[in-house]
Amino acid sequence: MEKLFSEVKEFTEGMLVKGRILEVRPNEVLVDIGYKSEGSISLSEFDEPEAVKQGDEIEVLLESLEDDDGMVVLSFARAEQKKNWDRIVTICTEGGTIEGKVRGKVKGGLMVNIGVDAFLPASQIDVIPPRNLDEYMGKTFKFKVVKINQERHNIVLSRRELIEQEREDKRRTLLSSMQVGQIRSGAVKNLTDFGAFIDLDGLDGLLHITDMSWGRINHPSELLKVGETIEVMILEVDREKERVSLGLKQRNRNPWDNVEVKYPVGSKVRGKVVSVVPYGAFVQLEDGKHRRSYGCRRRSGAAIPHTLVARADGARMPRPCSICLAAHRPPAPPGAGRPTIGQ
Repeated sequence: MEKLFSEVKEFTEGMLVKGRILEVRPNEVLVDIGYKSEGSISLSEFDEPEAVKQGDEIEVLLESLEDDDGMVVLSFARAEQKKNWDRIVTICTEGGTIEGKVRGKVKGGLMVNIGVDAFLPASQIDVIPPRNLDEYMGKTFKFKVVKINQERHNIVLSRRELIEQEREDKRRTLLSSMQVGQIRSGAVKNLTDFGAFIDLDGLDGLLHITDMSWGRINHPSELLKVGETIEVMILEVDREKERVSLGLKQRNRNPWDNVEVKYPVGSKVRGKVVSVVPYGAFVQLEDGKHRRSYGCRRRSGAAIPHTLVARADGARMPRPCSICLAAHRPPAPPGAGRPTIGQ
């Protein structure tokens, strides 16, 4: 015993000292450090309590020379942390990454064991602050070292910054691989009046309402719903601004490409009135998800029947992609008037 403690001249609170386990009790161990009294240490401070044996030599932290019972106050766990501090700050620098295990909850966040206790603020746990911290207990993650305070022996970690960096790297990889004309699969993330945002596996792209259908739609919700997975075409990629424009209707053939063949001048076609306006009506000539409605002009006071005659009058077309229709007037039944929407 004299040989074991020959190097210890005096005992000072906060110092590391060597000791020998005198007795292993159900919940604690009794340790002799060569002082006038022994100290007890909880078995919970040992990673493997079942491996602790009588006669083992351990290094402990002297927390207090005497408690209310006259015993010296010792800690094995704090001694390990103090020994690990120099090792941790050597391999761990601000801005670097380190792996650790969440061991407990404290005010404002979590305590993480990275060899020493480190603080993980609740705002730095994830991109969206979690409501239940219990789900992280006992789990191991990688963290970014945000701050090291040598004087106070404090380390602040962030998991959120690593997640954001991973997402940023993933976005850049996606952008570099995207080419105009590619077909990509994505999930509808959000709907707005002007279009929809599509999540392309970590990168949001804009699907404008004008690129959803070759026909008229009043709101994106007529075709899409949040959470739905769709395939879209890449229309434009701005790598500097990290913006991607998408198209849905471009995956289908433009109905105007063969409109002269399908609706030759002078032919009679049948359609459904979908909108009536003071200057005429819009008539749906084709059924399907991507409906196509064409303008129909009427003469003042004339009713528009179901059967219409296609008329080509380039000078009067309201826009390049349009079909002008004229009413074909069969004998009207008694009491017939202006048709209603849906006829």
